[in-house]
Amino acid sequence: MTLPDVTTVTRRNRRRAPSIFKGTLRFLITAATTFLGLLAVTFFIGRVVPIDPALAIVGDRAPAHVVERVREELGLNLPLYHQFWIYIKQALTGDFGTSVLTTNPVMTDIARVFPATIELATIGTLIGAVIGVPLGVLAAVKRGSIADQIVRIIGLIGYSVPIFWLGLLSLVVFYAKLRWVAYPGRIDIAYEYTFTSVTGFFLVDAIWQGEWEVVWDLFRHIILPGCLLGYFSLAYISRMTRSFMLTELSQEYVVAARAKGLSETRIIWFHALRNAAVPLITVIALSYAGLLEGSVLTETIFSWPGLGLYITNSLQNADMNAVLGGTLVIGMVFVAINLFSDLLYRTLDPRTRR
Repeated sequence: MTLPDVTTVTRRNRRRAPSIFKGTLRFLITAATTFLGLLAVTFFIGRVVPIDPALAIVGDRAPAHVVERVREELGLNLPLYHQFWIYIKQALTGDFGTSVLTTNPVMTDIARVFPATIELATIGTLIGAVIGVPLGVLAAVKRGSIADQIVRIIGLIGYSVPIFWLGLLSLVVFYAKLRWVAYPGRIDIAYEYTFTSVTGFFLVDAIWQGEWEVVWDLFRHIILPGCLLGYFSLAYISRMTRSFMLTELSQEYVVAARAKGLSETRIIWFHALRNAAVPLITVIALSYAGLLEGSVLTETIFSWPGLGLYITNSLQNADMNAVLGGTLVIGMVFVAINLFSDLLYRTLDPRTRR
């Protein structure tokens, strides 16, 4: 490399450094602002709902002076802005209070139940992506055909049918009638007290320990709710894949590739799908985040001991610390995945960096 070339590269890097710094700073400001807004929403929801945290702790029949003392200990007698400032400081340290239902710190309970939700959402996303992407490609390539209509109907049903109704129907068919899957829950009672989980991810631990009987039992429990979530993820991913592929197949580079004599298979899978994969990764990431936050009904129907069931039980017992803590964690995970997918999109697509 000659001296003028080195000088040009150096000047280009100097001009790029402030842009990278500004982009990083903008990303951090966006994340901090979103997190603060999420804290504000959860805080004011906790103050608007007609549930007194003090009464939830001491009970409805407690004397008035006991209730008042508990309110002072919780800081509920302070001005609202002061309560919000305390709430922010506690949230930044991971302190969401103590659960009335379990008498454990809320963060301890969340760390115990959240791996089950992650495991279920991961299975659902894998099913949705592995099946949804090929279906979307097929629908785009066969646009207007019977195959396209079938794929669109599958997606329409996935968007329209209530998940609780489909979950109950699947339990009646596959568990009560056909006996193809295990009863609701995460693990059989025969293994519940003999199997030791290290990470909280039962499938990973069972495979790592070589407990193949436990792996099969875990599979029989997770396959039905996982397929249910996977179907709803499939409906979204296949629809977006079809849209992206229709856009790519109408581009000029596809016409040029066909003029060069490239096979249709190579054009579709190695050129069009490769360009559509950049926004598709963002779609799959957001679908995964949606399953993490939207599996409450699924976990309730299948008695899956995840964060959704934990929030449901806490809400039924007026345990607002647990409800708000779980809601905040789900919100933070969704925001984090959203920001990560946006960052990944900018990394994979150079056109968005300008």
